Amino acid sequence: MLFPARSLDGSPQLTLELDTRGDLLPRILWAGVATSVTAAPGGYPSTFRGPGVPLLGEHAHELFTRPHLIGHRDGAPGSDAAWSTRFVVSDTDASDERLVVRASDAAAGLELVAELEALPGGLLRARHTITSTGEGSYHLAALDVVLPAADDLVEVLDFTGRHEGERTPQRHLATDGLWVREGREGRPGLGGATLAVIGTAGFDTRTGTVLGVHVAWSGNCSYRVERSPDLGATIGGGELLQPGEVVLEQGDAYTSPWVVLGASEEGLDGLAAAFHTYERSWPGHPVHQPVVLNVWEAVWFDHDLPRLREIADRAARVGIERFVLDDGWFHGRRDDTAGLGDWWVDHDVWPEGLTPIAEHVRSLGMQFGLWFEPEMVNPDSELYRAHPDWILATGARVPQLHRSQLVLDLSRPEVWQHVHDHVHQVLSSAPVDYVKWDHNRELLDAGSAVRGGAAAVHEQTHAFYRMLDSLRDLHPDIDWESCASGGGRIDLGVLERTQRVWTSDMTDALARQHIQRWTAQLVAPEYLGAHVSSPVAHQTGRTLPLDFRAATAMFGAFGVEWDLSTASDDELDALAEWVALHKQFRPLLHSGRLVRPESSDPAVLLHGVVSAAGDQALLAHVQLDESASNRGTVVRVPRLAGEATYALRWVGPVERQAVSRSVELPQGGPTEGVEVPGAVLASRGYWIPRRRPETVTLVHIERVG
Repeated sequence: MLFPARSLDGSPQLTLELDTRGDLLPRILWAGVATSVTAAPGGYPSTFRGPGVPLLGEHAHELFTRPHLIGHRDGAPGSDAAWSTRFVVSDTDASDERLVVRASDAAAGLELVAELEALPGGLLRARHTITSTGEGSYHLAALDVVLPAADDLVEVLDFTGRHEGERTPQRHLATDGLWVREGREGRPGLGGATLAVIGTAGFDTRTGTVLGVHVAWSGNCSYRVERSPDLGATIGGGELLQPGEVVLEQGDAYTSPWVVLGASEEGLDGLAAAFHTYERSWPGHPVHQPVVLNVWEAVWFDHDLPRLREIADRAARVGIERFVLDDGWFHGRRDDTAGLGDWWVDHDVWPEGLTPIAEHVRSLGMQFGLWFEPEMVNPDSELYRAHPDWILATGARVPQLHRSQLVLDLSRPEVWQHVHDHVHQVLSSAPVDYVKWDHNRELLDAGSAVRGGAAAVHEQTHAFYRMLDSLRDLHPDIDWESCASGGGRIDLGVLERTQRVWTSDMTDALARQHIQRWTAQLVAPEYLGAHVSSPVAHQTGRTLPLDFRAATAMFGAFGVEWDLSTASDDELDALAEWVALHKQFRPLLHSGRLVRPESSDPAVLLHGVVSAAGDQALLAHVQLDESASNRGTVVRVPRLAGEATYALRWVGPVERQAVSRSVELPQGGPTEGVEVPGAVLASRGYWIPRRRPETVTLVHIERVG
């Protein structure tokens, strides 16, 4: 059978060919984008009859690669048989959009429910539930979702990185053996994989066939690609479980996170479009993303009402729509060594509470936002002094400090309730429209005292979800942003619950170009916080022009991270023009399809957005550094209507002056006012001469006929 039978919205659909004959688990014979060629009459993709991969790979099926389920049982005679299962199907429930397979292994004392669902954008998601029906304790070590990859998918891409340098792509050839990326930080880390992609040789943003996997989970994750001499490549992932973390007694069940799966025959941009379409289908999707000012890099911990009012006045002058008060407002918080856990307003700094600043901000027509870090505690805090046993730890040993903080054990009901109620009280005490929820350290030695120090990341992640869900229900008018040391904890599990993520603590626009480009492989641009920093980036010391900083932020969830009290009138006027420009194009930027044309010049990045109807586009030519030649760059624009004609014009501040022996930008746009067919723009493109380093040249393309 083919699953799903159809696409939900007409998008290119990842389709599985399943062999459901017999009473054993179905085998996935093929996974790819269904077309009129592959979906032949009779429901089979051409004549392919390879060995396939069971819906849950088991050793008992002569599968000598890594099993998809790993575990064992103790406590009952003969129970050791559970380490190798052989599930028999008891029921299959199939519809056009959902497939559920139920199976059991009486000897192992286990029941399995495998679920597959079709999603908007052409994605699938899958998960497994294991229930222990036998005597004794079943120790679960791994439960993965895995797909076969066609034999021409031979290159693997994932991401790595660091603080202020997240999501750097890396590639390697798929060879025989097992390749695994594990995240053990208690959250998707700054150097985490984010997703794994396998594709045809040389696939890029615009070309090639790719198959991608993302684990929609905010805790520890694992990604895998494996190939053997007997079996083609497979790709998958799941939750990474620490030893002893999930132990199922009789009647207990474990459900894996959803693993989201996508395919594209239009390279990485096609895969990104599938994820973005799915994210835009969510009820909480931010259709209108306000322009934000966050005062963190302006005032740090130095909170002073008159100064903050002045910054708010200037923010309103330039068109800011949301003012966010960051770290430093709560009890004892004068630096990052104290106060975390004491979630009440510091009346030494805010004697009248937060209402004066919140009401001033709102009187200017802006929303008011507030920063929290609810999962953390400083040893120098009232909470820790009263309850030093409330932290995650493997026993009596206190974990090593990072950023002078430890992690609260939210899996304990009394800890969860204490934190939840204090955050709720603050949000009820002042008119708060927005919360930035931070998470600034990894979960080290993350055990729970109520489980004898056993690993607790799994329960901690569920407790985080429960707390955020409860606070969202109590405060339905608040928007939420996820931040974790900058660009950590960016995954679909947290994104479903928030309206924004902080892409990176790096606000240097030059570095941000790459970070934003590759974070958008998973996350739609309107979720990605992108701020105009101060003229001198505090992270790098680099001085960058305002136009470059603003044009870099233009394509995301636009914001400002700059002490506007230090800006000149000319700078404020220029920033106001950029804010207005972003608002003008915001409907396109936050709904259109991301495109990343390949550049022939390593010193140039190309990216942009094309509307769903193909009637307009906004493209950016980003000159990062000096070019090695004077040849300039051709920009090819996909997804326009081929027979329609388009007018092209420069947008925003444009420096037309020639660089060295290159030529100046032509009057009237890159085609000098000549209207061009969409097919020509896709195949031949338009030309941009060499520009000065650290400049962005914007081109608006609009259908005229």
